[in-house]
Amino acid sequence: MLQDISNIDDIKQLVDTFYIKVRKDETIGPIFNEVAKFEWHVHIPVMYTFWDSIIFGNVSYKGNPMIKHIDLARKTEMGPLQFEVWIKYWNETVDELFQGEKATEAKTRADSIANLMMHKIRTELQ
Repeated sequence: MLQDISNIDDIKQLVDTFYIKVRKDETIGPIFNEVAKFEWHVHIPVMYTFWDSIIFGNVSYKGNPMIKHIDLARKTEMGPLQFEVWIKYWNETVDELFQGEKATEAKTRADSIANLMMHKIRTELQ
């Protein structure tokens, strides 16, 4: 039986596993690898703090992901398809690794974040 997400080590496992999939994906991998040109050793620890803040309420994340995604959407397609792929990998990864209240919350929060980002991107780029 799978355990729930319970600490920062679980978040690290989730984020690491998720981004292995994302980096290889034909639809969204190029956004990260070629357009944003992420320095993964820098980006991944930021995602640890982001999800620690989202899932556990720890105020460890400092940043504005909305602005970063809007800027990125000016350079490449970031519409429903891209967010659908992102959320598919996120939910799949959560379900492979965890089960419980926090795991469900991680999926619900990711879906809300994706919907909000799509709305903001559409509004900003019109």
